[in-house]
Amino acid sequence: MAYQPKRRKMTAEINVVPYIDVMLVLLIIFMVTAPFVTQGVDVDLPQTSNAKTAAELAKEEDSGAFIIVEVDQNGGLGLSVNNGDMVRGLTLQDMLIRVRAELEINPKSPVLVGGDGRVPYSEIILTLDALNQAGVSSVGLMTEPLDS
Repeated sequence: MAYQPKRRKMTAEINVVPYIDVMLVLLIIFMVTAPFVTQGVDVDLPQTSNAKTAAELAKEEDSGAFIIVEVDQNGGLGLSVNNGDMVRGLTLQDMLIRVRAELEINPKSPVLVGGDGRVPYSEIILTLDALNQAGVSSVGLMTEPLDS
């Protein structure tokens, strides 16, 4: 009689131990790198000793137009395009719609944010964040030059 090998029944099992090892290594990497990740808005902060006027910025961008967003002491928003009349009393959404529309017409227009000296800093940050989320890639902060 010839030897007949015993047929083994196949079982489908996944060995999860290597996956757990990889997961733990990734967890450690994320825990170590998390403190180094910072969030913020990219802003061009002008130096007050050599700050440029809005007209000079517009000439550098070759667009001829610039957008100024103002935040008054009560947190109200105003908008001026190309040194035109300041439209005040805008909501955040209205201001964003107008800025987006102007940037579609002149994509290279610099956007400048100016705030009253008495406005809480959080209002300026909220405005900058809203502009960033609306797709404005570069924002300048307006300042007054120092008197010599």
